[in-house]
Amino acid sequence: MYVIATGPHSQAIKANGFVFLSAQIPADREGKLISGGVKAQAEKMIENTKMVLEEAGSGLEGVVKVNLSVKDFHMVEEIDEVFGKRFFQKPARTVQQVVFMEKGADMMMDCVAVVNKE
Repeated sequence: MYVIATGPHSQAIKANGFVFLSAQIPADREGKLISGGVKAQAEKMIENTKMVLEEAGSGLEGVVKVNLSVKDFHMVEEIDEVFGKRFFQKPARTVQQVVFMEKGADMMMDCVAVVNKE
């Protein structure tokens, strides 16, 4: 299961054939950040994203846009290795370095995907 939303927002909203995800972090269902290196965190963040997308009728294959936030730009090369294995269609992506993320995470991502099943 994915991380439960902790604020006044939805994990995902469907509109006009798309699903819009709130930011996902590398955390377990209770919201505790996982331990491990950059790649392990990226895998968990993407897995959380995948689970929310699937519940909304889409999947990683439907992702058309990703916004990736990182604590340190030097992390991007390792994150790219994980993205390359999980996103075969290479969605459009914006990467930004930010000072603070939810729960003190080192990375987070949100995305927009096409709904491929109702």
